[in-house]
Amino acid sequence: MKAKKTILCVDDNEQNLSIRKVMLETRGYRVVACNNGQDALEAFHRGGIDLVLSDLIMPGLDGTDLIERIKTEAPCLPAILFSGKIKVYEKDTRADVFLPKGMYAPAELLERIRLLLVRKRGPKRAARSEPAEVVTAS
Repeated sequence: MKAKKTILCVDDNEQNLSIRKVMLETRGYRVVACNNGQDALEAFHRGGIDLVLSDLIMPGLDGTDLIERIKTEAPCLPAILFSGKIKVYEKDTRADVFLPKGMYAPAELLERIRLLLVRKRGPKRAARSEPAEVVTAS
């Protein structure tokens, strides 16, 4: 059985966080849900996170700063930043993807998550092309 990937999901809006958590869990992901950046950073430090999905605008540690701190320690960890208030985000960010809330279908978010996780894992290893060693009795 394939191990579940763990997504750190961060949003200060409890309802949005709950909806996103259920959507991801029904697709087979394990979800660590946090309603602020500081709790999310602590969850990241506990380990086992495969992808970060964070709201942009949150009190305290916002999404941009959260992803910046995480990427400093784990540059290859995929991160998606989203916002309900900002439709186009032009500030320099280390997030792999920016999505404006309400401007994409849940299927698009799930596909982007899948692609980022595949890219993190790397291509599947090809089967060995060398013939197996044959041992004969003498």
